[in-house]
Amino acid sequence: MTIPVGILGLGTFLPDKRLTNADLEKMVETTDEWIISRTGIRERRLAGKGVPTSELAVEAARRALKDAGLTPADIGLIIVATISPDMIFPATACIVQYKLGAECPAYDISAACSGFPFAMSAAHSYVASGMYERVLVIGAEVLSAFIDWTDRSTCVLFGDGAGAAIIAPAENGRLIIDTQLGSSGKHADLLKLPAGGSAMRASEETVRERLHFLKMDGKEIFKLAVRYMGDAVLKLLKTHNLNLDDIRLLIPHQANLRIISAVADRVGMPMERVFVNVDKYGNMSSAASIVALAEAAQCGKIKSGDYVVLVAFGAGLTWSASLIKW
Repeated sequence: MTIPVGILGLGTFLPDKRLTNADLEKMVETTDEWIISRTGIRERRLAGKGVPTSELAVEAARRALKDAGLTPADIGLIIVATISPDMIFPATACIVQYKLGAECPAYDISAACSGFPFAMSAAHSYVASGMYERVLVIGAEVLSAFIDWTDRSTCVLFGDGAGAAIIAPAENGRLIIDTQLGSSGKHADLLKLPAGGSAMRASEETVRERLHFLKMDGKEIFKLAVRYMGDAVLKLLKTHNLNLDDIRLLIPHQANLRIISAVADRVGMPMERVFVNVDKYGNMSSAASIVALAEAAQCGKIKSGDYVVLVAFGAGLTWSASLIKW
């Protein structure tokens, strides 16, 4: 018998430091008007110098545990979605486990901006099968550590942050009905961090060529993000015999306001039923979806019984669409 699975608790953590567009004007050749017109981003949060991803993850996890009325001892598994781990290994999830004081298995997922929905899907399967009763899923990033602050095409886009959810047998709504996943490795070169792995080992040359920073083909990513996210939403609705009028809120990946608007247009969803917080945080990769979901719930945009669609897209390429009944 499959167990109904839902979200028992939510928590977010955003660093205090704000990097505004005015601040960026002093760092690279750009303007507030240029950034807003092309991205919709006004500011983003940055972790303090030397603060690792695990620290943000732990704070978000503690808040999710408090929201659920649980302690670390109640968690059976921890999954951390991140592309900015504390180190290549060990898994950041193991470091989070130790810092939380939990005693359970822990591992990382690397699916870029789709990381949280990918991790939530895995957690859903664990709980539905009865393998684990409660899974702590975290999306956390310190992307500022991997951004080339001399590259105006990318440094204006990204921010740091974390969000967490407790996935458990559904008790009071917030039911995860389905998550559909997709990948297209043929587009892997469009968004990547080239050096530091086994394919391009660290050397004086890779440092000199600034290959340890994020690289992106923005135009191609834009087109593919709109296509894959739009199609994923429509496929999800068709699978469950729903139409747009049944969906209270669409929460797209918070990468760029123009992408969000284009996705809404592609599926026919009016913008007043599309959640947007990219203006405050920029693109937080795996943290974006969970932070947006938590904020939408907190500000009352989602009420009991509402259907919510969470859709994400990231490097890999990866994409996902989740249907949740609040």
